[in-house]
Amino acid sequence: MVSNWQYHTLKTMSRMISSLPYTFVLQAGKWLGKLYYRLAGRQRNRAIAQIMEGMSLSAAESETIIKSLFTKIGQTFLEIMYTPALTPQNFQRYVSIENMHYFKEALAERRGVVILTAHVGNWEWLGAGLALSGLPITSVIKRQPNDQHTRLLNEYREMVGIEIFARGTTELVAAAKAMKKGKGLGFLADQDAGKSGIFVDFFGKPASTPIGPAVFARRFKAPVVPCYIVRKKEGGHRLIIHKPFYYEDTGNESEDIRRLTVTMTNHLETFIRSYPDEWLWFQKRWNTKPDDESLDGREIAATKDNADDNKDKGAGEQA
Repeated sequence: MVSNWQYHTLKTMSRMISSLPYTFVLQAGKWLGKLYYRLAGRQRNRAIAQIMEGMSLSAAESETIIKSLFTKIGQTFLEIMYTPALTPQNFQRYVSIENMHYFKEALAERRGVVILTAHVGNWEWLGAGLALSGLPITSVIKRQPNDQHTRLLNEYREMVGIEIFARGTTELVAAAKAMKKGKGLGFLADQDAGKSGIFVDFFGKPASTPIGPAVFARRFKAPVVPCYIVRKKEGGHRLIIHKPFYYEDTGNESEDIRRLTVTMTNHLETFIRSYPDEWLWFQKRWNTKPDDESLDGREIAATKDNADDNKDKGAGEQA
């Protein structure tokens, strides 16, 4: 039997952290982040190099931003451990939500909502803030390298009201279920998509970009609602909801999916440029290089057809 000592250790830590004042958690997170900055040399150097190139900054400017980023990462880690302290009655002390009407109006269309977001700020608390507000939020979870970490994160996601799809379902079937039920489905659209993505310029360089959000916006005629979370200087977070945008059907599905994917990528980049110390600059975002095997219109069509098939399966498998 595999030992669960890491899971139980983290749970014990979490209980202790959740009993502390939030102001102390934030301060301890700063200390932890500064230590992380010193120890994580490979990630630190990658982040500095990528922000220098992407935002045309000097080495000194880049180092200042990345130091701030690592400090915030330390705070985010301890806040995730603090999640059991969040309730529907108190979460507004920690997360204020702006432009909620955009999300509610999108839900009222009853076509599901594609939630566009990224690894900006404490993205775990973004989902928590929406769910604790009473919104129907779902998520398809990618497993962490360590199963014990996955177990803890999924417990906390379900604790705040996020629906996690059962192990064993495919991502497309799970997404189809959520959209068919008219729920919000979150997409972290800022990671390298490998050979399953299309190449879109991101901070001036072609990056393999996931097409899932555009494919499901097309299939369900669903609004795409960008949502991000950033820190307040005084502590806590601003959860910012933006005006929805939609898939435009011109009759050329491959180009229409590409156009919406470009629109979403540009939206992410614009927001990150406004809050550069909130995004994970050490991600291997540009790892996949353009070549003759990159995704073209035929692969987009194949992915779209898979989504259509799984949409019907999802409709038949609703709980």
